[in-house]
Amino acid sequence: MKTYNYSELSSAEIQKLVQRNVDPANEIRTIVEDVIANVQQHGDSALLDYALKFDKVELNKLYLEKAELEEIAQAISADQKAALETAYSNIYKFHQTQLKTEDKVETMPGVTCWRELRPIEKVGLYIPGGSAVLPSTFLMLGIPARIAGCHEIVVCSPPQKNGKVNAFIASVALMLNIDKIYLAGGSQAVAAMAYGTASIPKVDKIFGPGNQFVTKAKTIIQSTTTTAIDMPAGPSEVLVIADDSAVPAYIAADLLAQAEHGIDSQAVLVCTSAEIAEKAIVEVEKQLPVLPRAEIAKLAIDNSYVVITDSLAEAMSFSNQYAPEHLILATESWEQITGSIINAGSVFLGNLTPESAGDYASGTNHTLPTSSYARAYSGVSVDSFVKKITFQHITREGIGNIGHTVEVLAELEGLHAHRNAVSVRINN
Repeated sequence: MKTYNYSELSSAEIQKLVQRNVDPANEIRTIVEDVIANVQQHGDSALLDYALKFDKVELNKLYLEKAELEEIAQAISADQKAALETAYSNIYKFHQTQLKTEDKVETMPGVTCWRELRPIEKVGLYIPGGSAVLPSTFLMLGIPARIAGCHEIVVCSPPQKNGKVNAFIASVALMLNIDKIYLAGGSQAVAAMAYGTASIPKVDKIFGPGNQFVTKAKTIIQSTTTTAIDMPAGPSEVLVIADDSAVPAYIAADLLAQAEHGIDSQAVLVCTSAEIAEKAIVEVEKQLPVLPRAEIAKLAIDNSYVVITDSLAEAMSFSNQYAPEHLILATESWEQITGSIINAGSVFLGNLTPESAGDYASGTNHTLPTSSYARAYSGVSVDSFVKKITFQHITREGIGNIGHTVEVLAELEGLHAHRNAVSVRINN
């Protein structure tokens, strides 16, 4: 891991350092645009071709129904099922509290305003299934969708070599009372949910993380169709802030936990001394070779780096510029610096709070903004699956109280029909 001294970096160098997953030559965009156009034009036929090309499987149909899911799910052990159920319970408890009824507000006598929640009718969940199958992502998306009350939940996940889905994905589908999974992955799955095909319904909003191709597809369809997206959630990343109270073995484990996601993942260590950095790097080199996904993790680590700062305040300053998906405060002094966090997707406090806990079972959502999008986006929540519609009601007293204000404002904007809509009521 390349090491930088924060005090020696210019503003331009910092900005270059925090950039990731860029596509300066539009190579990814060009490929994805072709895929989207092909799916839009040829529908199921294109999806079957892509399954053969990318997933190396020849499909007879593009979905699995409930009976097939039940059969597949029987392969999981009792211990594995119990772990999924514990995760389900914790995630449900945390997200259920987000569904709140707001109070009505009387802004002036006789004028009452309020908001009510309505679920998004049709949502699409993309569950990655490339180098790692992620039933945890299915839980993170499916649970808040169910809590919100979405009427139709369309699930797409890449087919395995046997033309089916992983047993854990099937098990989660049954837990969420989802009767069908569509066998499509990558940018082609995003296109299918955005435009609809003979097999896959068009949805109103697409959720789920993915690689750079999936992320690019989501950003393209958001600007070219009526389908919205949750956020640009691309390759995973972590930034660890550590001081002398940190445990190097824990730091290394957290860095590698992100690195094993994929070769385009990034793990950044920001620490207050070169000594901590050296010890952590030694631990990375010790832990890396024994990982089953060592080759993937090594390439991600090669794409990662260390920044040495003079203080935790400097470390936090760099972190806010990086705007990490996951931020770990590997310090016993975390309470002193949490107030300085401006940009982060999800934060893990202290030496005993690994990011893996949030990935699986603590209760918070792991579908988070990456690539600095934490500057403007929040992670997925129940709010992501609902619309908040405003209401207002005006009484006879209220139109008398607010009427003149509206008349004056409408007239100064030159919108006399607006003024008249109030005047006719007052005059009556």
